[in-house]
Amino acid sequence: MVGNVLITGGASGLGRATATAVAKAGGRPLLVDIDEPDAGFDHVRADLADREQAERAVHELAESAGGLDGVVTAAGIDACGRLEDVAAEQWERVIAVNLLGTAAVVRAALPYLRTTGGKVVTVASTLGVRALSDATAYCASKFGVVGFTRALAAELAGQVGVTLLIPGGMRTNFFNDRPDQYKPGPDARLNQPEDVASAIVFALGQPQGCEVRELVVAASTETSWP
Repeated sequence: MVGNVLITGGASGLGRATATAVAKAGGRPLLVDIDEPDAGFDHVRADLADREQAERAVHELAESAGGLDGVVTAAGIDACGRLEDVAAEQWERVIAVNLLGTAAVVRAALPYLRTTGGKVVTVASTLGVRALSDATAYCASKFGVVGFTRALAAELAGQVGVTLLIPGGMRTNFFNDRPDQYKPGPDARLNQPEDVASAIVFALGQPQGCEVRELVVAASTETSWP
Protein backbone atom coordinates (compact mmCIF):
# COMPACT_ATOMS: atom_id res chain seq x y z
CA MET A 1 0.00 0.00 0.00
CA VAL A 2 1.50 3.34 -1.04
CA GLY A 3 -0.87 5.46 1.07
CA ASN A 4 -1.37 9.20 0.64
CA VAL A 5 0.90 10.47 -2.13
CA LEU A 6 1.25 14.14 -3.00
CA ILE A 7 2.11 14.60 -6.68
CA THR A 8 3.16 17.90 -8.24
CA GLY A 9 2.33 18.44 -11.89
CA GLY A 10 -0.55 16.04 -11.38
CA ALA A 11 -2.85 17.54 -14.02
CA SER A 12 -0.94 16.19 -17.01
CA GLY A 13 1.93 14.10 -18.30
CA LEU A 14 3.95 12.03 -15.88
CA GLY A 15 2.17 13.55 -12.88
CA ARG A 16 -1.23 12.51 -14.13
CA ALA A 17 0.03 9.03 -15.05
CA THR A 18 1.52 8.71 -11.56
CA ALA A 19 -1.75 9.73 -9.93
CA THR A 20 -3.58 7.03 -11.88
CA ALA A 21 -0.93 4.44 -10.99
CA VAL A 22 -1.06 5.37 -7.30
CA ALA A 23 -4.84 5.02 -7.29
CA LYS A 24 -4.61 1.63 -9.00
CA ALA A 25 -2.13 0.53 -6.33
CA GLY A 26 -4.67 1.39 -3.62
CA GLY A 27 -3.20 4.74 -2.69
CA ARG A 28 -4.72 8.20 -2.52
CA PRO A 29 -3.30 10.73 -5.00
CA LEU A 30 -3.16 14.35 -3.81
CA LEU A 31 -2.43 16.67 -6.71
CA VAL A 32 -0.74 20.05 -6.93
CA ASP A 33 -0.75 21.83 -10.29
CA ILE A 34 -1.11 25.31 -11.72
CA ASP A 35 -3.88 23.89 -13.92
CA GLU A 36 -7.15 22.21 -12.95
CA PRO A 37 -6.85 18.40 -13.04
CA ASP A 38 -9.67 16.52 -14.76
CA ALA A 39 -9.18 13.15 -13.10
CA GLY A 40 -11.36 13.78 -10.02
CA PHE A 41 -8.58 13.39 -7.44
CA ASP A 42 -8.11 15.70 -4.45
CA HIS A 43 -6.12 18.69 -5.60
CA VAL A 44 -4.98 22.23 -4.92
CA ARG A 45 -4.02 24.67 -7.64
CA ALA A 46 -0.70 26.38 -7.01
CA ASP A 47 2.16 27.99 -8.89
CA LEU A 48 5.28 26.20 -7.70
CA ALA A 49 7.39 29.21 -8.61
CA ASP A 50 5.75 30.87 -5.60
CA ARG A 51 7.12 29.26 -2.43
CA GLU A 52 4.20 30.35 -0.28
CA GLN A 53 1.68 28.84 -2.70
CA ALA A 54 3.66 25.60 -2.82
CA GLU A 55 3.87 25.34 0.96
CA ARG A 56 0.20 26.16 1.41
CA ALA A 57 -0.82 23.49 -1.10
CA VAL A 58 1.23 20.83 0.68
CA HIS A 59 -0.17 21.68 4.10
CA GLU A 60 -3.75 21.88 2.87
CA LEU A 61 -3.65 18.50 1.15
CA ALA A 62 -1.71 16.77 3.93
CA GLU A 63 -4.06 18.03 6.63
CA SER A 64 -7.19 17.11 4.68
CA ALA A 65 -5.87 13.59 3.99
CA GLY A 66 -4.57 12.96 7.49
CA GLY A 67 -0.89 12.92 6.59
CA LEU A 68 1.46 11.95 3.78
CA ASP A 69 3.17 8.68 2.94
CA GLY A 70 4.88 9.86 -0.22
CA VAL A 71 5.74 12.85 -2.39
CA VAL A 72 6.48 12.81 -6.12
CA THR A 73 7.79 16.04 -7.66
CA ALA A 74 6.77 15.56 -11.28
CA ALA A 75 6.08 19.20 -12.18
CA GLY A 76 8.45 20.63 -14.74
CA ILE A 77 8.75 23.30 -17.44
CA ASP A 78 11.32 24.27 -20.05
CA ALA A 79 12.57 27.32 -21.97
CA CYS A 80 14.53 26.23 -25.03
CA GLY A 81 17.09 28.41 -26.78
CA ARG A 82 20.54 29.85 -26.47
CA LEU A 83 21.18 31.65 -23.19
CA GLU A 84 21.24 35.11 -24.76
CA ASP A 85 18.01 34.41 -26.67
CA VAL A 86 15.86 33.28 -23.73
CA ALA A 87 14.28 36.10 -21.75
CA ALA A 88 15.71 36.26 -18.24
CA GLU A 89 12.23 35.95 -16.72
CA GLN A 90 11.56 32.71 -18.64
CA TRP A 91 14.98 31.30 -17.79
CA GLU A 92 14.60 32.02 -14.09
CA ARG A 93 11.06 30.63 -14.00
CA VAL A 94 12.40 27.24 -15.12
CA ILE A 95 14.76 27.24 -12.13
CA ALA A 96 11.97 28.45 -9.84
CA VAL A 97 9.53 25.71 -10.82
CA ASN A 98 11.84 22.76 -11.43
CA LEU A 99 14.39 23.23 -8.64
CA LEU A 100 13.15 25.71 -6.07
CA GLY A 101 9.59 24.37 -6.34
CA THR A 102 10.87 20.85 -5.74
CA ALA A 103 12.76 21.96 -2.64
CA ALA A 104 9.78 23.96 -1.33
CA VAL A 105 7.38 21.04 -1.66
CA VAL A 106 9.75 18.55 -0.05
CA ARG A 107 10.58 20.94 2.78
CA ALA A 108 6.91 21.50 3.55
CA ALA A 109 6.17 17.77 3.38
CA LEU A 110 8.99 16.61 5.66
CA PRO A 111 7.15 16.87 8.99
CA TYR A 112 4.42 14.58 7.63
CA LEU A 113 6.87 12.17 6.01
CA ARG A 114 8.97 11.87 9.18
CA THR A 115 5.84 10.81 11.06
CA THR A 116 5.02 8.03 8.62
CA GLY A 117 8.54 7.08 7.55
CA GLY A 118 7.41 7.99 4.05
CA LYS A 119 9.21 8.39 0.75
CA VAL A 120 10.17 11.16 -1.66
CA VAL A 121 10.63 10.59 -5.39
CA THR A 122 12.14 13.57 -7.18
CA VAL A 123 11.95 13.75 -10.96
CA ALA A 124 15.13 14.90 -12.66
CA SER A 125 15.95 14.08 -16.30
CA THR A 126 18.64 12.52 -18.43
CA LEU A 127 19.50 16.18 -19.06
CA GLY A 128 20.28 16.39 -15.36
CA VAL A 129 23.36 14.24 -15.97
CA ARG A 130 24.18 15.14 -19.57
CA ALA A 131 24.42 18.70 -20.86
CA LEU A 132 22.86 19.78 -24.14
CA SER A 133 23.10 23.01 -26.13
CA ASP A 134 20.12 25.38 -26.07
CA ALA A 135 18.98 23.88 -22.76
CA THR A 136 20.87 25.87 -20.13
CA ALA A 137 17.80 26.57 -18.00
CA TYR A 138 16.50 23.02 -18.07
CA CYS A 139 19.93 21.46 -17.54
CA ALA A 140 20.71 23.84 -14.69
CA SER A 141 17.41 23.03 -12.99
CA LYS A 142 17.67 19.27 -13.43
CA PHE A 143 21.37 19.06 -12.56
CA GLY A 144 20.25 20.93 -9.43
CA VAL A 145 17.54 18.36 -8.72
CA VAL A 146 20.14 15.59 -9.01
CA GLY A 147 22.46 17.27 -6.52
CA PHE A 148 19.62 18.24 -4.21
CA THR A 149 18.25 14.70 -4.13
CA ARG A 150 21.58 12.99 -3.53
CA ALA A 151 22.32 15.36 -0.65
CA LEU A 152 18.78 14.90 0.69
CA ALA A 153 19.18 11.12 0.68
CA ALA A 154 22.29 11.45 2.82
CA GLU A 155 20.57 13.92 5.13
CA LEU A 156 17.43 11.82 5.66
CA ALA A 157 18.99 8.36 5.75
CA GLY A 158 17.02 6.15 8.12
CA GLN A 159 14.23 8.71 8.47
CA VAL A 160 12.59 9.31 5.08
CA GLY A 161 13.20 7.32 1.91
CA VAL A 162 14.57 9.27 -1.04
CA THR A 163 14.59 8.16 -4.67
CA LEU A 164 16.04 10.08 -7.61
CA LEU A 165 14.20 9.35 -10.86
CA ILE A 166 16.07 10.15 -14.08
CA PRO A 167 13.62 9.73 -16.97
CA GLY A 168 14.30 10.13 -20.65
CA GLY A 169 11.87 11.73 -23.04
CA MET A 170 8.22 10.76 -22.68
CA ARG A 171 5.22 10.96 -24.99
CA THR A 172 3.43 13.82 -23.22
CA ASN A 173 2.39 17.39 -23.98
CA PHE A 174 5.73 18.64 -22.62
CA PHE A 175 7.04 19.32 -26.13
CA ASN A 176 3.88 20.84 -27.60
CA ASP A 177 4.63 24.53 -27.14
CA ARG A 178 8.22 24.36 -28.32
CA PRO A 179 9.46 25.67 -31.66
CA ASP A 180 9.65 22.83 -34.19
CA GLN A 181 13.44 22.68 -33.98
CA TYR A 182 13.18 21.62 -30.34
CA LYS A 183 10.47 19.01 -30.78
CA PRO A 184 11.26 15.29 -31.05
CA GLY A 185 11.36 14.12 -34.67
CA PRO A 186 8.62 11.95 -36.12
CA ASP A 187 10.76 8.85 -35.64
CA ALA A 188 11.69 9.61 -32.03
CA ARG A 189 11.13 6.74 -29.64
CA LEU A 190 9.75 8.07 -26.38
CA ASN A 191 8.59 6.27 -23.29
CA GLN A 192 4.95 6.19 -22.32
CA PRO A 193 4.47 8.13 -19.06
CA GLU A 194 2.46 5.19 -17.68
CA ASP A 195 5.57 3.00 -17.85
CA VAL A 196 7.63 5.56 -15.94
CA ALA A 197 4.81 5.95 -13.42
CA SER A 198 4.99 2.22 -12.74
CA ALA A 199 8.62 2.64 -11.74
CA ILE A 200 7.65 5.45 -9.36
CA VAL A 201 5.01 3.29 -7.68
CA PHE A 202 7.58 0.51 -7.37
CA ALA A 203 9.90 2.87 -5.49
CA LEU A 204 7.09 4.17 -3.28
CA GLY A 205 5.97 0.64 -2.45
CA GLN A 206 9.23 -0.59 -0.96
CA PRO A 207 9.10 -1.50 2.74
CA GLN A 208 10.69 0.80 5.28
CA GLY A 209 14.42 0.32 5.36
CA CYS A 210 14.57 -0.74 1.71
CA GLU A 211 15.07 2.16 -0.67
CA VAL A 212 15.51 2.54 -4.40
CA ARG A 213 18.13 5.25 -4.42
CA GLU A 214 18.18 6.06 -8.14
CA LEU A 215 16.22 4.98 -11.20
CA VAL A 216 17.03 5.71 -14.85
CA VAL A 217 14.03 4.97 -17.06
CA ALA A 218 14.47 5.66 -20.75
CA ALA A 219 13.46 4.33 -24.12
CA SER A 220 15.96 1.81 -25.47
CA THR A 221 17.05 4.28 -28.18
CA GLU A 222 17.08 7.38 -25.94
CA THR A 223 19.57 9.81 -27.52
CA SER A 224 20.41 11.60 -24.26
CA TRP A 225 21.47 8.41 -22.49
CA PRO A 226 24.17 7.39 -21.78
